[in-house]
Amino acid sequence: MHQPQMMKQNSWLDRRIQSLFPVALVSVLIVGTVRLVLDDLRSNHSQIFQLYGKPEGFKHRKPVFVSEKDRFESGCNVFEGSWVWDNVTYPLYTEESCPYLVKQTTCRRNGRPDSFYQNWRWQPNDCKLPRFDPFKLLDILRGKRLMFIGDSVQRGQFESMVCMVQSVIPEGKKSFHRIPPMKIFKAEEYNASIEYYWAPFIVESISDHATKHTVLKRLVNLDSIAKHGKSWEGVDVLVFESYVWWMYKPTINATYGDPDNIEEYNVTAAYKLALETWANWLESNINPLTQQVFFMSMSPTHLWSWEWNPGSNENCFNESYPIQGSYWGTGSSLTIMEIIKNILQELKTNVTFLNITQLSEYRKDAHTTIYGEQKGKLLTKEQRSDPKTFADCIHWCLPGVPDTWNQILYAHLLQKHQIFCNLKENKNFETIY
Repeated sequence: MHQPQMMKQNSWLDRRIQSLFPVALVSVLIVGTVRLVLDDLRSNHSQIFQLYGKPEGFKHRKPVFVSEKDRFESGCNVFEGSWVWDNVTYPLYTEESCPYLVKQTTCRRNGRPDSFYQNWRWQPNDCKLPRFDPFKLLDILRGKRLMFIGDSVQRGQFESMVCMVQSVIPEGKKSFHRIPPMKIFKAEEYNASIEYYWAPFIVESISDHATKHTVLKRLVNLDSIAKHGKSWEGVDVLVFESYVWWMYKPTINATYGDPDNIEEYNVTAAYKLALETWANWLESNINPLTQQVFFMSMSPTHLWSWEWNPGSNENCFNESYPIQGSYWGTGSSLTIMEIIKNILQELKTNVTFLNITQLSEYRKDAHTTIYGEQKGKLLTKEQRSDPKTFADCIHWCLPGVPDTWNQILYAHLLQKHQIFCNLKENKNFETIY
């Protein structure tokens, strides 16, 4: 090629590159600007959101992938099984790792000499419970509220759940608030909360003050629930429980209809009326498309050792191992269980019944006994020397049995999220958005 011709072509190429350069530069700037805007929108501190507010329904959501191993097999009864020794993967947390435990449940810290009660894992007969994954639960709860409602036993389950997730959340990204009658744990980055609401009878009563209440004086308003219900409205996952406070005596003072007409009711009759009031509230206030409701069966007591050890005359104190073989204590009312069953069957609103009573019946070893609190204070040395009088065979040590209740709750939350996706590997997974 002649030199003049080459020079002419090079000159044309230079002009072409020069004409394309501004276009390329503008493209880079546009892409960079769009990237910055998208990154800003992903942030909860976006200047756009601060100026104009978030669009209605905006949530920074990640998909939650639930594999086959995360679900128990269809038809499997997770409530039938046995406790197996597991000192490798249990406990799921320690007293030292969870700053949110109250003194009522920290048995080791309060002087209990053994820790065997922490190392038993519940194994269903025909399937496996999924291993608890705090990240997966937090993703499922992203932008949602999980609330436990009930008495101090239910408060223990709430504390258990908080302890099971809090260790994976960095400091400064979690908070804990006491706003009587509630306790609220928040995972800030997930915009998720795990909450507790004190309502020992579910319906209203004179025992609804979070700290100033007594079992001895019980007066229940069997048809009143509106004050409590205002705090439950719109909560994404509700977990109810109510039993022990009803069982102090065979009868209970209550009102129904006229708030000034106080009558003495048989406990089972009063319980049925209270649950009917609760059921009516559910039917009027729960949106089945956005809310899930669970009801925990009764937490068993172990007040009389003769029930599992004939001829003895003690209680749950100094017990270190679960009961072996078939067992059902007299502290768990079959009549109450039947009432719950009948109420739930008549409901149009779907309520998942978590029947933790039988599996907990075996755990005579896991109560706080003399290593808990009474009236807000640890037992004195003199009181501890009289376990037959002062041992608490109602509440549970943590870590302990309530962790298993939460594993079962977690398994059901996973089970309910069943939107199947086909991935490239040709495997079926469930996902939530």
